[in-house]
Amino acid sequence: MSPASTLRTATSAQGPKPSRPQAVAGKVREKAPTPRAACKVPKPLDRGAVNGAVTAIAGRAVALLCVFMHERSSVGELADRLRSELDRYSPGGKLPSSRALVERFRVSPVTVSRALAQLAAEGLVVTRPGAGAFRARPRPASPSAGDTSWQEVALSAEGADLVPRSVDASGVTVTLAAPPPGVIEFNGGYLHPSLQPERAMSAALSRAGRRPGAWGRPPVEGLPELREWFGRAIGGAVTAADVLVSSGGQTALTTALRALAPPGAPVLVESPTYPGMLAIARSAGLRPVPVPVDPDGVKPELLADAFRATGARVFVCQPLFQNPTGAVLAPARRGEVLRIAREAGAFVVEDDFVRRLAHEDAGPLPRPLVADDPDGVVVYVGSLTKATSPSFRVSALVARGPVLERLRAIQVVDTFFVPRPLQEAALELVGSPAWPRHLRAVAAELRSRRDLLTGALALHLPELALPHIPSGGYHLWLRLPEGAGGTSQAFGSGGEPAFTAAALRAGVAVTPGRPYFSAEPPASHIRLSFAAVAGAEEIAEGVRRLRTACDEVLTESVRHRARRL
Repeated sequence: MSPASTLRTATSAQGPKPSRPQAVAGKVREKAPTPRAACKVPKPLDRGAVNGAVTAIAGRAVALLCVFMHERSSVGELADRLRSELDRYSPGGKLPSSRALVERFRVSPVTVSRALAQLAAEGLVVTRPGAGAFRARPRPASPSAGDTSWQEVALSAEGADLVPRSVDASGVTVTLAAPPPGVIEFNGGYLHPSLQPERAMSAALSRAGRRPGAWGRPPVEGLPELREWFGRAIGGAVTAADVLVSSGGQTALTTALRALAPPGAPVLVESPTYPGMLAIARSAGLRPVPVPVDPDGVKPELLADAFRATGARVFVCQPLFQNPTGAVLAPARRGEVLRIAREAGAFVVEDDFVRRLAHEDAGPLPRPLVADDPDGVVVYVGSLTKATSPSFRVSALVARGPVLERLRAIQVVDTFFVPRPLQEAALELVGSPAWPRHLRAVAAELRSRRDLLTGALALHLPELALPHIPSGGYHLWLRLPEGAGGTSQAFGSGGEPAFTAAALRAGVAVTPGRPYFSAEPPASHIRLSFAAVAGAEEIAEGVRRLRTACDEVLTESVRHRARRL
């Protein structure tokens, strides 16, 4: 070791040397100057020596990795040996000491410790600091299965005028469950990981965790800055005072329906509509009443008839890129919908779920209905989840008037508040330059995927009717072939189930259309998502597999008719 080692100012071939204050602060190492000859020009690096050094380092890394792998293997082997020998000891009996196990099995103390920890996690061994390891005593036998049949009566013991509050989550879980390996995911409800802003979200969460007070209790309404951001994004006269920060769109919809309608009440819904909303309504004891939509959104005259016939006080709609049809409420219908609801003394729940997933060619988007509603008719739900990640569950619930306090009270009782680190991360994300870049990239990619899918369907599956090509969102709504009688008998008596099952056998998951209707559907449909797949190659391969499924169903249908004849 060199004498007189102190902090030394680092030298560099380029740029100025660090200042003395930097050196004193400990940012660089400096060696005390010693007299020496004039500086000589350094000799060129010996490439052979450099390569040898790199090789040596790589060899050490490989050796270290082998040690780790061997250690992990040894832990598993020792755990297996000890597990097989536990019967030698009575319950509560003490196992040999760690030193004895080290000597007997010729392993390291670390291996013994980890093997015992593994057995302890399995409930086979109990370790006591300073005393050793003991065989665990058997757990008391579980009581025999009881009789739970009484619950059928208790869960259905509601008034005769109320709908049963059973929960059918199948329409939601189909978009949440991961498909089997090798199956192309045309039924997904979120962006593929390659489209999610993972780096930007990670950076935002890291910065958020370092904010002062980031791990404290937030205001129950949400952080003021985040509420302000949502208000500005919505536009109109919406302010932070009208906004509640909620934990995802599904939670916000649940809060809204619970606040606005008592159990047993009718609630008007678009037909078809989002199955998750139908599940929310039914689980709250509400009666969904369908109002048909076309490519221009809900039909105002039918909406007015439904309000008069049912006396409903709530209408739930998705005016922008409706799920599943992709329809956008026409400008001439926007004011009509608000007028009809206001005259009926009813609320409009606006589910604005994919505003940030407009396609590159969408053009200017209409403002949310709530931005043009001074009278508090609209209760608005908007979320960041669809444009980010399934786990980035931050949304806004917007209302004016006395209903806002009811929404706030229900949300507080249900969830207290949205975790503050997640709110802080949302603020960091939407305020970063990465956010608009991400939205532009997703808009371009979704347009490209939509065009690829519609083109492939037109070429290879012209039997599937596509009445509307959306300019936003992440899915297409297709009608299955109709038979001579105007039904989907061309696909056999099974219709949607037959096609969905055949598609899965061919290696592609699709969403059947039946769960999107609150009453009898007028035809058979499927929904295809182009956001959850990996890219263009999977889209092309998915359509090819759908062609195989279609041929299988049509062939079986012909055979079935032949057998009947």
